[in-house]
Amino acid sequence: MRAARNNNWWSYIEDMSMERKLFLVFLVIITLPLSFISVISFKSYSESIQANTIAYSEKLIDQMMDSIDDYIEDMKRISSMPAYVNEIKQNLIRSNRYYEQKQMMEGKQDTAQVAPGDLDLLLSIQRGIEENISFINNIKRGTHSVYIFDAYGNGYYSAKDGGVRLDLQQSYRFWSEQVKGSGGEATLLGTQAYTSNLQSTRYAFTVVRPILDGLWKPVGLIAVEANFSNLENQVAELDKVTQGKSILVDQSGKVIYDSEQKLLTADISRSSLFRAAEGSSGSFYDTVSGKDRLNIYSSSTKTNWKVIISIPVDELTRGVKLTRNATIGATLIIIVLALIISLILSFALTKPLTQMIQLMKKVQGGDLDVTFRIKRRDEIGLLGHQFNRMLARIRQLIQDIYQIEEQKKEAELQALQSQINPHFIYNTLETIRMTAEINDDVEAADMISILGKLLRYSTSDLSGWATMKQELLYVRNYVELLGSRYPGRFELTIDVPDTLDNYSMIKLVFQPIIENAAYHGLDDTKTRMHLSIKCEYTEQRLLFHIRDDGCGMDQVTLDKLRERLRHEAPQKKSINGGIGMANVHQRLQLHYGPAYGIEVFSKPGEGTDVILSLPLPGVTPVIEGETP
Repeated sequence: MRAARNNNWWSYIEDMSMERKLFLVFLVIITLPLSFISVISFKSYSESIQANTIAYSEKLIDQMMDSIDDYIEDMKRISSMPAYVNEIKQNLIRSNRYYEQKQMMEGKQDTAQVAPGDLDLLLSIQRGIEENISFINNIKRGTHSVYIFDAYGNGYYSAKDGGVRLDLQQSYRFWSEQVKGSGGEATLLGTQAYTSNLQSTRYAFTVVRPILDGLWKPVGLIAVEANFSNLENQVAELDKVTQGKSILVDQSGKVIYDSEQKLLTADISRSSLFRAAEGSSGSFYDTVSGKDRLNIYSSSTKTNWKVIISIPVDELTRGVKLTRNATIGATLIIIVLALIISLILSFALTKPLTQMIQLMKKVQGGDLDVTFRIKRRDEIGLLGHQFNRMLARIRQLIQDIYQIEEQKKEAELQALQSQINPHFIYNTLETIRMTAEINDDVEAADMISILGKLLRYSTSDLSGWATMKQELLYVRNYVELLGSRYPGRFELTIDVPDTLDNYSMIKLVFQPIIENAAYHGLDDTKTRMHLSIKCEYTEQRLLFHIRDDGCGMDQVTLDKLRERLRHEAPQKKSINGGIGMANVHQRLQLHYGPAYGIEVFSKPGEGTDVILSLPLPGVTPVIEGETP
C-alpha cells in the first residue's frame, strides 16, 4: 500500500512540466541547505554557549572555593594563636583554678558567696583574655566573633558588631563534643543558626580548636565564627555573572549558604540535586517546575565543601534564540527572493522547449515543413539546430525509403540462405541417435545424445550465464563422453552443496580445467585417473578445488603456466580447440574482478590441484558492461 502511494507521488513528479520541475529543484536546493545550515548553526551556537558557560562557571566556582579555603585557613590560623600567647593560657589556667576551688567550696557550703577579692580576680582574668580576643579579632576583617572558654565553660568574647550568642553554654557543650579526640587540631563546623543578644536570628560557620598548655593538657576552647558578608558578596558576584542561583553544602549534604538564604542549615542529602552532583566536579541538567536547568558543581579538596550553581537554560539560550530568530527571518527572505528568481529563470529556460514541443506536435500530425527559429547558441540552440537537421534528414529518408526497403529485404533473404542453422545440426544428431537405437546400437546412441547436449551447451555465447547445476551437469556429460572413448580410465567425484544449484555464474568454467587434466595429466602407469571437484566456503569467497592424481608438473612447467595465467590475454573458443585455463582465468577476472580467478599447485607424480575462486552467493560483483 505504501509502495503504491510512493509510486503515485513519483509518477506525479515525473509527469510535471519542466517548468515546475525546475521550480521544485530550485526550491529543494535553496530551502534544504539554508534550513540545514540554520539548524546546525543554532545547535552549534547553543552547545558552544553552554560549553563555554560550564567552563567559565567552573573557573569562577574554583576561584570562589579557593577564596573560601583561604578564608577558612586564616580562621584556623587565628584559632591557633592562643597556643602562642602565654597570657591567654595563664589567664585560662587562673580561671580554671578559680572555678575548681569554687566548686569545691560549693560542695562544702550551702551558699556560695563571692568575696571582693574574687571579683577583682575575675575582672582581671576577663580583661586579660578579652583584650587578647580584641587583638585577635582585629587581625582578620572577615571574622565575626571570637569566643574563648575555660575548661568549665565560662566564656570570654569580643564581637565587632555586638552580635553575641545568647546560648553560649549550649554552644560550648556542642563545640566541646565536636573537638573531642582532635588532638589540638582545628575543626570546621558547618553553618548553625543562633539567636544574638540583639534578639535576631543569625547564621555562621565556625572553626573550633581546643587550647592546650605546655604539657598538651586542654585548658580551654577557642571558637572563631565567620562573617557571612564575605561569603555573601562572593556568591552574589557569582550569581550575577552566571545568571543562576548558588548553594554551598558540606560533604554530608547540609547547606552552608544559598543565594536566597532559604535553605540555611537544611539537610538536602536526599534531594535529587545533591545526589546528581557526584564526584568532585561536573555538570548535569534537570527540570524543576517545568523549566530546564544547567547545574554546575565543584568541590574543595581542603574542606570537601561543594558549590552547586543552577542556571536556567532559558537564560543561557536567550541570546541564541535572538540569533536563531534573526537567522530564520533572513533565511525566509533569501528563500522568497531566490524562488522569485528561480521562477523567472525556469520560465526563460522552458519557453524555447515549449515552442519546440509545439513544433513536434505539428510534425507528429504529418507537417514536416516546420522550422525551429534559432536565437541563441546555447544547448537549446544546438537542440533546435539538430531538430531542423533531423527534419531535413527525415524528408530525405522518405524519398529513399522504398529503395532502401527493397535492398534490405534482398539482403535479409541472402543472409537467411547463407546462414547455418545450429538447430539443423541438433536435429541431424537426433536423427542419427534414433537410427542407432533402431539398430540396437545403444552405446552409439548414448554417445550421440551426450555429444548433442555438449554441442548445444558449448555453441552458445561464452559471455552468457548459467547456474552451478548446469555447469556441473556439463562436466558430468563431458567425463561420461570421455569415458566412452577411454573406458574405465576416468572417475569423477563432485562434492558441491545442493544449496549452490541456482548459483549464477559465467559458462564453461569447470570443463576446460577437467579437459586440461584429462589430456595433459593422464599418467599411463596408472589404470585409472581420479578427478574431483570440491567446494570450500571462506569468509570472502567460494573456493573450488579441482584435483587429479595424474602425472603432475615439474616446477619449471608450473612456473610457465602461472606466468601465462598472469599475463596472457583471453582467447575465444575455436573450432579446432577448447577453452584453455588462461581463458578461464582471464574471463573470471574480467567478470568478477582481479580478486578472483584460478591458482595452480602441482608436484611431479602427485597430481595437480587447481583452485578456482568465485564470489560468495548474494555478493556477486557487477562489473561495468556485464549483466548477470
